[in-house]
Amino acid sequence: MADWRQLRDQRMTEPGAEDAYDAARIAFELGRSVRQAREEHGWSQTRLAEAAGMTQPAVARFEAGGTVPTIPVLERLAHALDLELVVRLAPRSAA
Repeated sequence: MADWRQLRDQRMTEPGAEDAYDAARIAFELGRSVRQAREEHGWSQTRLAEAAGMTQPAVARFEAGGTVPTIPVLERLAHALDLELVVRLAPRSAA
């Protein structure tokens, strides 16, 4: 049986795998940022959901990185948390 790294390396050679991995990473990082801001406000997921016009399960999925959000959803979350949404494109850093 292959270990996790071997399995991951094998999967990453499949077509589209790198793009899917990058999308999942971005979704996770966005979710982590929103959770951190929510916690700094001392809010529950329910409170954020109400302020953003969403449901608590939708906020939970978002914070867990389970969804790739649209710009309007990000705008609603940013507005609810009194944050500025900044979207930018930047050169890739050398790995």
